[in-house]
Amino acid sequence: MKSHNSLEKEYRKSMLHKNKIALCLLLVGLLVMLPVWSPRVSAAAAQPSSHIDAVLVLDASNSMKTSDPNEVSGEAMKMFIDMLQAQGDKVGIVSYTDKIQREKALLTIQSDADKNDLKQFIDQIDRGAYTDISVGVKEAVKVLKQGADPGHEPMIVVLADGNNALDPESGRTQAQADQELNQSVQEAKAGGIPIYTIGLNADGKLNKDALSKLSDQTGGKSFSTSSADDLPQILSEIFASHQKLKIVPVSSITANGSYQEVVVNVPNANVLEANISLMSGKPVDVQLSDPSGKDVPVPSANVQRSTSKTYSLIKLLKPEQGDWKLRVKGVPKDKIDINLIFNYDLELAMEPLKSASVKKGDTVDINAYLVSNGQKLNNNGLYKDMTAKLLVKDLDTGDTKEVELANQGDHFEGSYKVEAKHQYELKVRAEDKSFYRESKPVTISAKAAGAGSGGAPGADKADKKPFPVWPVVIGIAVLAVLAAAAYFVLGAVRKANKGFVGQMVVEIRDENTGEKTYPQYKKLTAFKGKFNLHQLLQLAPELKETEKVMFMPGKNDRLVLKNNSACTVEKSGRAVNAAQGTELKSGDRLSISLPQVDKTILIEYLV
Repeated sequence: MKSHNSLEKEYRKSMLHKNKIALCLLLVGLLVMLPVWSPRVSAAAAQPSSHIDAVLVLDASNSMKTSDPNEVSGEAMKMFIDMLQAQGDKVGIVSYTDKIQREKALLTIQSDADKNDLKQFIDQIDRGAYTDISVGVKEAVKVLKQGADPGHEPMIVVLADGNNALDPESGRTQAQADQELNQSVQEAKAGGIPIYTIGLNADGKLNKDALSKLSDQTGGKSFSTSSADDLPQILSEIFASHQKLKIVPVSSITANGSYQEVVVNVPNANVLEANISLMSGKPVDVQLSDPSGKDVPVPSANVQRSTSKTYSLIKLLKPEQGDWKLRVKGVPKDKIDINLIFNYDLELAMEPLKSASVKKGDTVDINAYLVSNGQKLNNNGLYKDMTAKLLVKDLDTGDTKEVELANQGDHFEGSYKVEAKHQYELKVRAEDKSFYRESKPVTISAKAAGAGSGGAPGADKADKKPFPVWPVVIGIAVLAVLAAAAYFVLGAVRKANKGFVGQMVVEIRDENTGEKTYPQYKKLTAFKGKFNLHQLLQLAPELKETEKVMFMPGKNDRLVLKNNSACTVEKSGRAVNAAQGTELKSGDRLSISLPQVDKTILIEYLV
C-alpha cells in the first residue's frame, strides 16, 4: 500500500500536468480566435468600483513631540480609518524611527470592531530617539506587495517631518538611507502605489522638498501644515482624492449650547455611504432625521458613529435620497466645521472609437456614460448637474487640450478634430459638486505609418478585409476543447482562492524569562489560498523566521500546516515533521519554537 503522502504527491503531480495542458490549450485557442475579433478600438471601459488597500506610516521619533505635542496625527489617522467603507477595505499600519517600532499587517475591515482594533493599535505606538524615513516607506511597500488584493486600489500615507536623524553608532550613512528610499519609491511607482505625504512644520524644520518628491514620483499628493489641528481635514482630502471624490462643505457653526439644525442633502440613489465629519475638540451631541422627517437613532442599523478627541464622524449606509436633518449641540462658543464626503458605486466608460488610426483633419466622435455595478446607468437624475469634458494630450509635444462635451441627459457626447500628424491620448472627465470620474485613456495615432481612417465618410473602405472564415471554423472547434480545459483551470483557480474559516488564538512566550503575551484572537477569514505565520504575527521583524511556516485550507474546515523553516513544531505536546504537511482540526494546539530569538509561538485553532 502506498502512503498517504505518496498518494497525495501523485495526485498533485497529475493535477499539475492536467492544468499545464489546459493552459496551453487555452493559449492556442486564444491565438486562433484573435483574427476573428473586431479591430475597433476597445472601449475605455469602467473598472469595477474598488476598495482601498492602505498602509498608514507614522514617524514615531521623539522629534514629533515638538511637531505634534497633542498627538493629533494619531487622531487624523483614526479619522481616515473611520471614513473607509464599512466592509471590504484593508488597512495596515507601520510605525518607525530608525527601525520598525510596531507594525500591523493589512487587516480586512468587516465590522466596527476591526476599525476599533486598528485605532487601539495607533494609541499603543511608542516613540524612539532616531529617524530614518526609508525604513518606514520600505516596510509599507513590502506590506502591500505581500498582502494587497489585486482588485483593490493600493495607497501609502506617510506622516513625518521629512528629516532623518540617524544613529551615529549604527554606521548607516545618509547616502545609504537615500538609496534605499529611492529603491522603495521605484518599487511603489512600478506597482502603481501612490504615496501621499503630510509634513508637520510646527517647529519650522519641515523638509518639504523631500516629502513632495516622494509624492510626485508615485502619483500621490503632498500636504504640509504648521498646525497639527489641520490633520483631520488633510486626511479627508487624501481620502477624497484617492477615491475621486470631493469634500462638500455643509456648514460651519458656532455652538450655543442648544441643538442647531443643518441640512445634509443626499443627491441620488447611487450613494453607497455618506460620511459626515464634525471637527471639534469638544464634546458634540447629534440627532438625525431622514427625508421623510422620521427620527433615526444614532447609532443604529444603517447609521454608524465614531468619536475621538478632535472629531465625530456619522456614516450613513445606503442613505435614502433627499434632505436629511442633522441637529448638532456643542459647547457654547465652540466652532464646529461640518463636511460631507460620499462613497459612490459609479464609474465612467467611453464608447469604443471606430479606429485607433486617424488622419489630420479627421473628426473623432466621443460618447461617454456612467456605469453602476457593471451596467450602464439609467438614472437620468444623476446627470442633471454634471459637466463633462474630453481631455486630449498630444503625446509628441506634451500639450493638453480640453473639449467641452454636451450633457444629453443619459450620456455625454462631442467630437475632436485631429490637429496634426501626432499621437494622442484621449479620456473623458465628468464631475459634479461631490465627485468626479475619469474614463480609461485611449490612444489614437495620426502619424504617417499608422494613418488610416478616423471617422471621415468612406475612410474605412481601404481598411476592410475579407471575412476570416477559416479562423471562425477553427475557433468553433476549439471551443469544445476550451470547455474541457476550463474545467481544470477553474479547479486550480478555486484552490488558489479558497478561503479559511475560524480563528487562531496566539501567544508568544519568551524562553529566557518565561513571560507570555496576552492571547490574541486572529480571524482567518481575511486570507485566501494560503498564508504564512509571519503574516499572522503582523510581520514583526524579530519573528521573520516564521515566513516559511505556511497554512493552507483543508477539507471539512481543517487546516494544513507546512513547515519549511528551521523552527520546531510540536502538536499536542509531540514533535511532528510538518515538512510534507500536517492537518489541524478545531481544538488542536501547536507550539512553534524559534531558535534564532529564543521564543515560542503558542497557537490554538478554533472553528
